[in-house]
Amino acid sequence: MFTLLHTDPRFYLINKHAGVSFHREGAEAGLLDGVRAELADEALWPVHRLDRITSGLILLARSSEVASQLGAAFAAHQVEKYYLALSDRKPQKKQGLIKGDMDKGRGGAWRLLGSQANPAITQFFSFSVQPGLRLFLLRPHSGKTHQLRVALKSQSAPILGDTLYGGSAADRGYLHAYALRFSLDGEDFAFVCPPDQGEQFVSPALQACMAREAATPWALAWPRL
Repeated sequence: MFTLLHTDPRFYLINKHAGVSFHREGAEAGLLDGVRAELADEALWPVHRLDRITSGLILLARSSEVASQLGAAFAAHQVEKYYLALSDRKPQKKQGLIKGDMDKGRGGAWRLLGSQANPAITQFFSFSVQPGLRLFLLRPHSGKTHQLRVALKSQSAPILGDTLYGGSAADRGYLHAYALRFSLDGEDFAFVCPPDQGEQFVSPALQACMAREAATPWALAWPRL
């Protein structure tokens, strides 16, 4: 369900496994239930969340005060978030900015609009892993539902395994919350968590590409907002 990566008196940092829901769904325990049970700590406050298909970094505050601080930082876009995704399709452009309002579509999916009243904003790079497979490094500047999944769909490169948005079937949805950088009480934190689930994510070709192109994502010259 998860792996504990870092313990601080103010927060836990975990690596959520793919296919795990954040909250309980019927008889199926959610991520929060599992973390509270395994860590024997009921005093946990989520400050952000990930889709069921998405693996990777999640911060859990250990007090309401810290939850308020971190929640405000996320809301003000002061927390840098970086994601990895794979697609077996060629994108319309290899890097750039994806910006537009989002609206509910059919069957639980969302769609990107041409308007920009309250837009989802995503910067991205892409890199060739091998013929027929491309790695995307994404930096969202908003927190819309399914934002990154919709962004890559809009580039004609839906995420591998994300069949809701037209991605090819695979052993998992290939979207991973890869890195976080933030400040708390004047202390700076930077965490990187390479994906460890999924045949394509753990392949030598992908590992080499990730180490070469995305080892320190905040150091890259990101496309202009």
